[in-house]
Amino acid sequence: MTSKLLQLVIAAAVCAGGAALAGPVNINTADAATLASELTGVGPALAQAIIKDRQEHGNFATPEALSRVKGIGDRIVEMNKANILVADPAPKR
Repeated sequence: MTSKLLQLVIAAAVCAGGAALAGPVNINTADAATLASELTGVGPALAQAIIKDRQEHGNFATPEALSRVKGIGDRIVEMNKANILVADPAPKR
């Protein structure tokens, strides 16, 4: 199975199971519980690693920068790219 196909199968399984993401998550401000619940492939330990990296090295400039965290590779970033923010959206008028 190709990785692209595998990603689609995983996404379909998650949606079929009734799990739905609440919306984009700002990886520069979210707490560990939010990161773990909103990002596919990120559990409590990786969420804590994201927080620690953010505290030690500063904010993430892009979603891809999340891959600097040990344990997070390109696959996890790609699966979550549409759900990752690095700044809060501008308020609606």
